[in-house]
Amino acid sequence: MALKAGETAPDFKLSSMTGNQKGEFQLSSYKGKNVVIFFYALDFTPV
Repeated sequence: MALKAGETAPDFKLSSMTGNQKGEFQLSSYKGKNVVIFFYALDFTPV
């Protein structure tokens, strides 16, 4: 799914890990706030 600048992203939930703590990130929990979403498509790859 491709979004254009300024479009509203659909709600999603992701697993996350900070240090040794596991958790979840849900976009809707940031409703009303400015959020930047950035994906590292090749992170942890030999490319």
